[in-house]
Amino acid sequence: MANTKPGTVAKGAKAPKSTAAAKAAAAAAKAAAEGPGFAPMPKSLTPELVARLLSRAVPASGTVTTYAPYNGLPLADIPQVSAEEIDTVFARARAAQAAWAAMSVKDRAKVFLKYHDLVKDNRDTIMDLVQIENGKTRRDAFREVMDIMNTARYYARVAPDLLGPQGRTGVTPVLTAVKEIHIPKGVVSVISPWNFPFILSVCDTIPALIAGNAVVQKPDNQAALCALYGLDLALQAGLPEGLWQIALGKSSQIGTPLLDNADYLMFTGSTKTGRYLAAEAGKRLIASSMELGGKNPMLVLDDADIERTVEGSLRSCYGGAGQVCVSIERLYVQDKIYDEFVGALTERVRNLALGATYEFGMEMGSLTSQEQLEVISSHVEDAVSKGATVLAGAKARPDLGPLFYEPTLLEGVTDDMTLCRNETFGPVVSVYRFKTVDEGVALANDTEYGLAASVWGGTDVDDIAARIHAGIVTINEDYIAAWGSVDAPMGGLGDSGMGSRHGTYGLLKYTSSQTIARQRVLTLQPPGPMTHEQFETGIMMSLDLLKKVRWR
Repeated sequence: MANTKPGTVAKGAKAPKSTAAAKAAAAAAKAAAEGPGFAPMPKSLTPELVARLLSRAVPASGTVTTYAPYNGLPLADIPQVSAEEIDTVFARARAAQAAWAAMSVKDRAKVFLKYHDLVKDNRDTIMDLVQIENGKTRRDAFREVMDIMNTARYYARVAPDLLGPQGRTGVTPVLTAVKEIHIPKGVVSVISPWNFPFILSVCDTIPALIAGNAVVQKPDNQAALCALYGLDLALQAGLPEGLWQIALGKSSQIGTPLLDNADYLMFTGSTKTGRYLAAEAGKRLIASSMELGGKNPMLVLDDADIERTVEGSLRSCYGGAGQVCVSIERLYVQDKIYDEFVGALTERVRNLALGATYEFGMEMGSLTSQEQLEVISSHVEDAVSKGATVLAGAKARPDLGPLFYEPTLLEGVTDDMTLCRNETFGPVVSVYRFKTVDEGVALANDTEYGLAASVWGGTDVDDIAARIHAGIVTINEDYIAAWGSVDAPMGGLGDSGMGSRHGTYGLLKYTSSQTIARQRVLTLQPPGPMTHEQFETGIMMSLDLLKKVRWR
């Protein structure tokens, strides 16, 4: 994303194409000059804290300034690593990884049980940093604290068993002893985005480290302080120096060396970038896991509890100002309750508490960048110009802050409109009517994406959920029901990615399996004077017997 001050256009960049975005930028600049009283920085963001966090980053000569979405004020001068410096970063990581991998899994896990407690004890600062860098509400920032505590506890508890030697069935019962062990990949590159600045900076790093790897991470510059605070807490918890390094910089400059030096790649971002990285990883024969874009559907059935579903829709659609890969952008409502439901939802959307505060009162916060404001404004303007009806929102709110945009609900969206099939990644939702369950499922599946979905209703909902082409499907709750269940995998289908985070796979993907077999007493050749023909007959009898006794 662009590291330009909200409400301004970077030097050499094109002016915003969207009329609404341009007007909002001008109004925000005027308001800032007049001092409208936008949300100030929280007291936790002291110069001492910023200096300590920046000292945790890989040293670099260049810097770029980041800005707070709430008020447009500068946050920090973020060091920018050059491509030439990445080789040194990986050399340091490999040196640290050898000693870390030699430790027992239990000892590695103890670090993250301490980490769990440090996150809990420092949750107010974490939430402040999330809001400062992202612009989301306090309640959404709290979800980031909760998620990382869940993740740290879960992998610290399950890793010793999952990573321990696993007994396997040998080719000959009793005579062949086989075990499977898990070897760390080595150094994992983690490339993480800005929309969950704490979660996505930490949640993939925890299992990679517990598995015995080192991590070199490139978070988005706009998430730098959250990522560095995550690293700072890990070092306080006892993680050795050099094992987790944060290299900040532009993907266009350091993306290639991050991939070329890696033994495994974990990427969260756009489908376009994911395709490129997957192809490049394939050329190097290294594995990768990717969570990419989505255009996520929600089905509301005739027997859904309208009040509960309306409230759930608000969280599903407008949490994080819609800048959430698993949030809902397509809302399908069955015909019988369509008018009542859409009427109730429209009223709630129009009255959502929108604003900037470091308390828990607000229901939706700010966008994160000028770029997102321009994309969202242009998508809505395009839809309205082609006949879509605005039920709620559809305008920027520079009076609240430079990057505020009202939660928006549209009706009558058609295929010729940009936002119909393309991910908007903002607080914009299209509502549609459907008659039968089969029609609703078909509409939900009419996309190249397959990241997340939601079904709301009473009877037989599980069967309907299983028919939807998505990596996670929640029933009668927003995405947190699936995302927060860290024992279960979370990943996308189709253009939404490959592999998954969380669950068993979320840990084991950072390892390579090795099989160790020991043959006892007899070899696997004909013994003594036995001929090969006799040996064949004996083996066939043994294999038939193993089948009859249901030996696996």
